[in-house]
Amino acid sequence: MMPHPSRLFDILDRQLAEYPQEVCIAAKQKGTWYNYTTADVVKTAEQLAMGLISLGVKPGDRVAMASGNRNEWCIVDQALLRIGAVSVPIYPTSSAEDYAYILSHAGVRIFFASNQELHDKAEVAARGVPGMKYIYTFDHLDGIPHWSMLLAKDEALRPKLEEYKAGVKGSDLCTIIYTSGTTGKPKGVMLTHHNVLSNAEASAERLPVEVGVRCVSFLPLCHIYERMLMYLYQRTGMNIHFIETLDDLGAKIKEVRPHVFTAVPRLLEKIYESILSKGHALTGFKRWMFDLSLKVGEEYDVHGKSAWYKAKLALVRKLVFSKWREALGNEVLCVASGSAALNPRLARIFNAAGIPVMEGYGLTETSPVISVNDARNDGLRFGSVGKPIRNVEVKIAADGEIIVKGPNIMVGYYKDPGKTAEVLEPDGWLHTGDIGRLDADGFLYITDRKKEMFKTSGGKYVAPQVIENQLRASRFIEQAMVIGENRKFPAALIVPNFAFLKEYCALKGIPYTSAEEVVKDKRIIDRVQLEVDEANKGLGHWEQVKKFALLPHDWTIEGGEFTPSLKLRRKPILAKYADAVEGIYAGT
Repeated sequence: MMPHPSRLFDILDRQLAEYPQEVCIAAKQKGTWYNYTTADVVKTAEQLAMGLISLGVKPGDRVAMASGNRNEWCIVDQALLRIGAVSVPIYPTSSAEDYAYILSHAGVRIFFASNQELHDKAEVAARGVPGMKYIYTFDHLDGIPHWSMLLAKDEALRPKLEEYKAGVKGSDLCTIIYTSGTTGKPKGVMLTHHNVLSNAEASAERLPVEVGVRCVSFLPLCHIYERMLMYLYQRTGMNIHFIETLDDLGAKIKEVRPHVFTAVPRLLEKIYESILSKGHALTGFKRWMFDLSLKVGEEYDVHGKSAWYKAKLALVRKLVFSKWREALGNEVLCVASGSAALNPRLARIFNAAGIPVMEGYGLTETSPVISVNDARNDGLRFGSVGKPIRNVEVKIAADGEIIVKGPNIMVGYYKDPGKTAEVLEPDGWLHTGDIGRLDADGFLYITDRKKEMFKTSGGKYVAPQVIENQLRASRFIEQAMVIGENRKFPAALIVPNFAFLKEYCALKGIPYTSAEEVVKDKRIIDRVQLEVDEANKGLGHWEQVKKFALLPHDWTIEGGEFTPSLKLRRKPILAKYADAVEGIYAGT
């Protein structure tokens, strides 16, 4: 029996010794799944580590990666962990300017890019980084060094690798993750082996995971959320199936038939919208049953349901919801949702359907999980982000801010003690910047981002995320941003769901010539007003959306409206749509 893991690479060494897997990791390329056994991963990672050592990589050196989720990402990561080097994952969608800043700020020496596009971006960025000498790719590209060239052909450097491995401590830095930068330059979050390992072990207690369970991994591994879960899966002995892009995601999920996977709320919203679209095309008894299933799903709760309700639930689970489960492979035991607020209505419906969606909460600075729901042991409350995980303390400050302490808290921001001191107290308490509350049973509820709350000219505080979440629950609304700082009232910039609008216009006989024209159509504006009115229900008069503007273009990462982790970039949006904002408040 091996000792308890204290460094992240100990996890796979222990898996190899005690429960080796035939499918440790797998990825699909050109229609074929390529599997690595546990032994394959460890052997290849150590060959790569020795190759990197031959280039002069040593403990503490920074090495960057930009790639989708694939086998090579995991192997490079394992190689770096075993040397004691520090990985610097970069979002593939980040700009060339961000690449250049991160490479220079972190002092990166070597870069791994998955494909030609990312190689070219890295090559341009590296021109201003004197210390960066090598770029390798995961794809085979003409004239460009392939990562496999680094695999050591002999064991000459084995003693040096073993020396480096023995010297790695749990308190050593394992990664610097640069945050998305909603307001300015990205900050480099420093996390240790112990930070991430402690989070993986405590989070595993909230998921139905065990040796041999299948999972899919498609959220970006450059974010600590999916990356920590990769270690969690390895620690448990699960079979990880990497999915590099979201193309044909539904077909790939159905093919793998996962027991566990992670998602962000927007993906769950998209799945739900697709289900709604198909359901509304039904007629007769099938349509009646579909509508009944949604009504039953909206009423779902973990406590206090009558025998009559349970009978209806059993009926719609058999006749309707079984089709939902089949679309996900029919074996899902848990979907962990994070990164943004999940609409409680969706959480209820998915759980009613027998697809346990468990919402959690955390930050890059907390490795990342602070709390998460658990369908077992009365550990689920809709609208909450669950109870704090083991060894993580949570308390609510006098102004409502959530502050946390535990083994998962970052060391600090790289080369930025000033910004570190702004959020991290000397005694280890981290200020999250989120507003929330703890109920009597210990469940944590997030109400808003402290920095995103604003005050109207009348002196009333408005929490925009809560309202935006309610607006996005509408099939007509793809995205929304609530505005109104120092204005007389809150308003909203709204991006319609154009795919749904096309169907709606065809049904109602409304011409749909272009997005630019349809957002000006009074019939569409009036219909969206009904959705806004619905979202306003239950809100205080001062926080209700009084006016809105429909925008003709989707918001994207490339367009500057989203960070790579799909958070709204509020200031750039306000600047980009300044005319629409002024139009809303003209004459008020």
